[in-house]
This record gives sequence, structure tokens and C-alpha cells, in this order.
Amino acid sequence: KLLSVLRRRCDIAGKRLSGPGLAAEGRVLRAVLYVYHSRLLRHRPYLALQQVEQCLKRLWKMNLVGCLETLVELIPKKNASKAHEECLVPSQPMLETVSLKVLGGCKLILRLLDCCCKAFLLSVKHLCSKEFILLNTVASGLLSRLWFVIQYRCVLQTLTSLYGALWTMLHLVSETQQAPYIKGFTFPSDISDFLGVNVSSEAKKQKAKMLITKKSTSWMKKLFPAMPEAVSKVGKKRKSETCTSAVKNHSIPCPVDIGETVV
Repeated sequence: KLLSVLRRRCDIAGKRLSGPGLAAEGRVLRAVLYVYHSRLLRHRPYLALQQVEQCLKRLWKMNLVGCLETLVELIPKKNASKAHEECLVPSQPMLETVSLKVLGGCKLILRLLDCCCKAFLLSVKHLCSKEFILLNTVASGLLSRLWFVIQYRCVLQTLTSLYGALWTMLHLVSETQQAPYIKGFTFPSDISDFLGVNVSSEAKKQKAKMLITKKSTSWMKKLFPAMPEAVSKVGKKRKSETCTSAVKNHSIPCPVDIGETVV
């Protein structure tokens, strides 16, 4: 029963880590950093974005998905366990290695969420100051999506539940046959003690902080104030006249400089 639970949790964790959401957001983040590399080397939101990208890069280099797939291959299937009274189980060194990677992955994802929250707050702050509007708009949307993907897909929660099954299996295997591989480190029975925070409460705090920042700053209203009704009617009339003349003359009117105020 414990082997089937461990197998199922490894499959779920592998699917959620290798889902298209994290990979897509990572590619977009790298593209944004590449475009703005030569212009914003000392811009604070850009430096915060670099920290987010560094966390993502380290998460992929851990190869946690490949490690979980290897562990699943070592776990016997249901038919094999029913056919024989005894069955092979993963060794203690293998369980210790995967457990250590899961612990590191949880710590790294927690750091990634924290970096996303800080970078989002910085982007909104500089957006309200009307600095690098395009970059900060793209960055705030990207960071909120990345944070949402990790929370909505329950990546961190899945890894914490997986560690619980790993620790139970590791405890039973080590009692049967002592073969420690990682020495000088005691695997915690409760992952919250290792992480130092409660996962669900930390996520709620970050979400509340991001929502409060959105409401208090109301940056969209600051950047795009509501136009008076008379001015908006004049603007619509001029726009329709310009479009009509352009269609008649089969030519595009000269573009207006976006730096100049248009009434």
C-alpha cells in the first residue's frame, strides 16, 4: 500500500513539475531579460527578474523530474506485488538521494515564490512612478502568472506530501537493512521544520500582499486617467474623420509622436 502511494505521488509531482506552464513562463522570462539586458543593467525590477530566472534555472538543473522517474521505475507495479509475498523496494541510498532533492526543490520553490512576490511589488512601484512602463507592465503580468502557475498547480504542496511518503518508506527500509548513503544529515520527519515556514500560510500572506499593492496603488488609473466626456467625444469624432480620409486617399496619416500631449 505504501509503495502504491509513493508511486502515485511521484507521478503527480513529475507531471506538475514538467507541465507546460512553468516551461512557457520560463521561456518568456528569458526572452524579456535578453531584450532588456543592455538597457537596464542597474534597474531594480530587472535585477529582481534576474533572481527569479536564477531560481528557475537552478530548479531545472536539479533534474528533479528525472530523479522521480528513476524512482518510479524501481517501484514494483501492483501485479508484481500481488503475485509474490516479497517484492523488491528502492534501496536506502536511492530514497535518501530523492528525499534530499525533494527537500532542496521545496526550499528552492519557496525562494522562487518569494522572489516573484518581491519583483512584482517592485515592478508595480516603478510602474506607478512611470519608469519603463512597457517593461514593468510585462514583468508584473509575467510574475503574477508564474506565481499563479506554481500555486494553482500546487507544485510546492505536492512535493511536501511526496516527502512525507518518502520519509515513511525511508524509515522502514533503514530499519530493515541499514545502508546509509548520506552521512551527517538527519532527514526531518516534518518538512515544515526544515522549510521554517508553513507552506499554505506563506502563500496566503504573499497573495494578500500582492492584492493589497494592486488596490492601494491603482496604477492603471494613474497611468490612464479618465477623460472628460466632451474631450472623449471630440477625440472619437476626429478619429472617425481621420479614418474616413485615410480610406478615401488610400494613404496612412502621419503618426503622432507619443511624447506629445494629444487633446
